[in-house]
Amino acid sequence: MMQSPRRPDHDQHQKHLQDSGVVISVLPARAHDLARLGLLTDRTRLPVVTVIGKYNHGKSRLLNELIGHIAFSVADKRETVELSSHVHQGVRWLDAPGLDADVGTVDDEHALQATWLESDIRLFVHAAKEGELDASERTLLESLHSDGLRYGRQTLLVLTQIDQLSSDDQLRKVADIIGSQAPAFGLHLVSSTRYRQGVDGGKSLLLERSGIPALQQVLQRAVERVPSARVEEAQLLFGEIRSELTQLVDERLVRAEGLRELQTQQRQRFDFDLLTVLEKVALDIQALLDVPGPDHSLTPDSFADQFKMTPGKLERNRLQVGYSKACIEINAVLIKHGVSELPQAQRTSVGSLDNVMVAVMGVYVKYRKDLKQIFCEEAGRARMRSEFVRYFELSSDRVELATSISAACGAVDAAQRALVALDVLEERAPALETSGGSTV
Repeated sequence: MMQSPRRPDHDQHQKHLQDSGVVISVLPARAHDLARLGLLTDRTRLPVVTVIGKYNHGKSRLLNELIGHIAFSVADKRETVELSSHVHQGVRWLDAPGLDADVGTVDDEHALQATWLESDIRLFVHAAKEGELDASERTLLESLHSDGLRYGRQTLLVLTQIDQLSSDDQLRKVADIIGSQAPAFGLHLVSSTRYRQGVDGGKSLLLERSGIPALQQVLQRAVERVPSARVEEAQLLFGEIRSELTQLVDERLVRAEGLRELQTQQRQRFDFDLLTVLEKVALDIQALLDVPGPDHSLTPDSFADQFKMTPGKLERNRLQVGYSKACIEINAVLIKHGVSELPQAQRTSVGSLDNVMVAVMGVYVKYRKDLKQIFCEEAGRARMRSEFVRYFELSSDRVELATSISAACGAVDAAQRALVALDVLEERAPALETSGGSTV
């Protein structure tokens, strides 16, 4: 059986997820914004109206009346614990779990998804009989207002169940209090009960007094603005993320360059100090060798001389002292630059031998010919420089610095790849329609 080809929108979604993942790997805090961009740039996606509020504040019933038929469950107990959705006349309506959803649970995640990810328009519902807004409602309204100022998403504050108050005077008092608590919002007063009575009885006055026809008109205008609002929000998000990535690339480049410069400076200082000390000890050794007379160090001692101070012993001792002084001076430079212990792979069971000087210079007494080759001839000095430089680069500090440079360069590459991925995301995003609209 032939497999049906994947839909183009599925492929587009997968590509969006892949490129978003590249950006998120660098800017994990932007995961929500990238998910939102995936929705904003979907030209086939309907405008989304989400109703927000505590349970038993009339949210589901209000949605049913706005739509014109029963699409959402209505109950006196807590009913909406997951994301309920219904499409009507070109608009997707969401009834989210109440604001009193348990924090950290699935229904709380659904509420956050509906409020901050899915919605283009938020209906914030508060029951008139409850009086003033509580602290959690005020905090959320402040966040929604800030979001609206930044991204252009609209929030409508709706006071429901106004018919349950004893008088118009009491309603005015409640409305005034809520208005003072949320001055950035206009307050829409509605009664689903009056609206249903007006519809069933054909009573236009009840319909008007229900406030729902007026709310429907406001919603209609808000829905018509959704396409252009999406374009503006998408442009803003792309701009913010691009700016953040560009700054991150610059910062990471500066760090990588700084580490490379430090690496270069360390090497230059080591090379200078090493060359300086090698030149000094070469002069010292040459002076040690430039003595008149025969080279008694080559004269072996007999068994009979083992307890005597012979010219050979004196000469070998003199050469050994000069050799030791040269090694001490070189070792001081090595220690200064953190080059003392051998790399772990070269260490032996004899700890006293696990140092760079022993590895490079050995432990035996040197004769004149040996000292001349090691210290006074260019080939010998070149060998020492090469060996000491190698151990310098293998020292723990240099290895750690090289690792940091590699990580810094990798971080630069990652940020640059994220910038490219963001460009691809924006280029792939279709131009959103900014005219027309749906009917609420």
